[in-house]
Amino acid sequence: MHNPILVALDVPDADRAMTLVSRLAPVVGGFKIGKELFTSAGPEIVRRVRAAGAPVFLDLKFHDIPNTVARAVAVAVRLDVQMLTIHASGGLEMMRAAAESAQAAASQAGVNAPLLLAVTVLTSMDSAALGETGCDTNVGRQVERLASLAVKAGIGGLVCSPLEIAMLRQVLPSRIQLVTPGIRTGADAGDDQKRTLSPREALQAGANWLVIG
Repeated sequence: MHNPILVALDVPDADRAMTLVSRLAPVVGGFKIGKELFTSAGPEIVRRVRAAGAPVFLDLKFHDIPNTVARAVAVAVRLDVQMLTIHASGGLEMMRAAAESAQAAASQAGVNAPLLLAVTVLTSMDSAALGETGCDTNVGRQVERLASLAVKAGIGGLVCSPLEIAMLRQVLPSRIQLVTPGIRTGADAGDDQKRTLSPREALQAGANWLVIG
């Protein structure tokens, strides 16, 4: 049975991360390693989580010129991660280069290619924040625009807020997987996520994966 729960290892060091992995690996679908932990512990933390038998969602949100992103993706693939993020705002050619690099690197390394995920609009942003960047549309329309570009580039999934899931399910091919942060219970408060839903609401809307923690 598919377990949609991805636990965010948003801790500053490897020891605390591995404590969470040892406790939760049997009951969750995988673990997200983001910039803080990766900067602290490096690629070795990916190897340790994989050695524990757990899938890894490497959330580094690559955003650079196409060649640089392609090379970074190839290195990540050789770490045998199961999911990997890039920024959709990097454009069609960057995303296409990432997708091609992921397939080529996986073939060369003898591993399965990761699910490449394009980040649309950060869940910390609302339409006012988006407008401050010079974007002349609202969040929903920008998410749809970037999502369509990602599909055209050959990307297999998207990171989006829970509030855009239902809309994306209406306009995207069913094969596209949706990963959503911004998952909160009624008791959660005090962070910088602005576009949120409960786990049940997000799954009912059509999310494949929920990032929690």
